[in-house]
Amino acid sequence: MTIRFFLCFFYFAFVALRAQTLEVPFLAGRVNDTAGMLSAATLEALEQTLKAHEDSTSNQVVVLTIPGLQGEVLEEFSLRVAETWKIGRAHNDNGVLLLIARDDRAVRIEVGSGLEGDLPDITCGRIIRNEIVPRFRDGDFDGGVRNGVHAILAAIQGAYVASDEPSSSELDWKGRLLMLFVFSIVVGMFTYICAVSEGFSGWFLYFFLIPFWFAFPLVILGTQGGMTAFGAYLFGIGGLKLWLSFSPKGKAQQKKWSKKWGGSTGG
Repeated sequence: MTIRFFLCFFYFAFVALRAQTLEVPFLAGRVNDTAGMLSAATLEALEQTLKAHEDSTSNQVVVLTIPGLQGEVLEEFSLRVAETWKIGRAHNDNGVLLLIARDDRAVRIEVGSGLEGDLPDITCGRIIRNEIVPRFRDGDFDGGVRNGVHAILAAIQGAYVASDEPSSSELDWKGRLLMLFVFSIVVGMFTYICAVSEGFSGWFLYFFLIPFWFAFPLVILGTQGGMTAFGAYLFGIGGLKLWLSFSPKGKAQQKKWSKKWGGSTGG
């Protein structure tokens, strides 16, 4: 009797919880302003813009504004909306949902797998942070949504650059010079140890340093210079270690270096 009581209790509690789940609105068009945030002119303009983009590319970009999440998790609800509405072509999964929860001050861009290369999480974050939120803070909902949509379309076409994201050439040269100096001393020292160390420890340090050689040169030198430095480490130091590990001359040279290193650090 007790077991049945608890089973019934949990069943009705589950049903009640499901009944409170926020319903996915009806898909009325490419811009669905259920929160009443947009003017009629903006609704019409965005609808035309998104239709033209879909006609020329087959990508489907949809906007949804809601009054609030009512306790729902933003990420879970946006995914549920995208799956319910089936945004994007089935074989391409090339849909994008811009979801705005007005009262929660929450914004999310849900991207189908077919467009994740053009709209990775970092780009979506920049669009929300740089294009949408500043306008919303000023009470300009039309401008925020309009900026967000245009930035999404630009990113899909490979033409989006965040408004507050400086290029490598625009970074303060003193800051880059300081970063380069610190990087050269700290990472350079460990790279030298990696090159002269024998066996497992040397190879472990080589692989351990790969993320540092990938990330920091990109910040300091920009994309081209950073990738050049990364390639020099990956293939230069890697090739050197292979030569030192497997060729007779290399093994002899590494023993000399190891003895010299050991002598300089010993008691």
